[in-house]
Amino acid sequence: MPLTPAASGVFPIAPTPFLPDGAIDWPSADRLFEFYAAIGADGATVLGVMGEAPKLEPAESLAIVQRAVKIMAGKPVVVGVSAPGFAAMRSLAREAMEAGAAGVMIAPPSHLRTDDQIVGYFAQAAEAIGADVPFVVQDYPLITSVVMTPGVIRRIATDNSNCVMLKAEDWPGLEKISTLRKWQAEGSLKPLAILVANGGLFLDFEMERGADGSNTGYAFPEMLIDVVRLSKAGARDRAHDLFDAHLPLLRYEQQLGVGLAVRKYVLMRRGVLAHDAQRKPGAGLTATARAEVDYLLARLARRDPRAAF
Repeated sequence: MPLTPAASGVFPIAPTPFLPDGAIDWPSADRLFEFYAAIGADGATVLGVMGEAPKLEPAESLAIVQRAVKIMAGKPVVVGVSAPGFAAMRSLAREAMEAGAAGVMIAPPSHLRTDDQIVGYFAQAAEAIGADVPFVVQDYPLITSVVMTPGVIRRIATDNSNCVMLKAEDWPGLEKISTLRKWQAEGSLKPLAILVANGGLFLDFEMERGADGSNTGYAFPEMLIDVVRLSKAGARDRAHDLFDAHLPLLRYEQQLGVGLAVRKYVLMRRGVLAHDAQRKPGAGLTATARAEVDYLLARLARRDPRAAF
């Protein structure tokens, strides 16, 4: 099931579960993908920034992909293949597609500065993975330091037939979504799926600007699914009311440096992961921070029973 510009809905970004000794927790990995399938996720993304991909060995990365594809049972799985060089990118992309992945995700390296450098990089990346491999452009300047204007994104999509999706997580990015959708309506930009991220922090208005769904890793992906569904159905107030109930936890999880630790801790509290461990280097939450998250969960449970454990 190759990824296409018609992709929509919610593709949770999967964290990689670890045991306290740093080994991959395979039973928790299986349980995580079973959880995504059970709640109605439209797909999943593995080996992203929050998947601790750089800390994995090549065989581990491929095994994660294989498990996700098998357990998600026909739903598209997107694989992060960003790498310092094209040889490693090509190898993982080809292996992932052979394992049944729907497409790959590529983020630009931090040394790119000019528009031409960015466009040229993605042309080389598209050539490296092969024209038959659909790819997602990850626009995340907060992490990559690479700023992609709407015009650059249009050039990348136009120049590469296998560019089918934008993972939009610029901040602020609402006007960028509006501009891209305007160009599509005018016919100056080809069809391109737009799934948004940033931990879901702006999902409510991103949907109203024309996003097709969410591609992030908040610890309550059911909320993302509901907000996307309600927004598409025109139930604006219901979508915002549910989103607002989760906003304090969303904000807390958005902290740079500890966001993954918060997410894993909540998933552990929910019984999805057995541990909240990260592979080194990586810091966990202090006792004070855990108590703060527990407080936020207790408050959330008053408005969303899914937070009552």
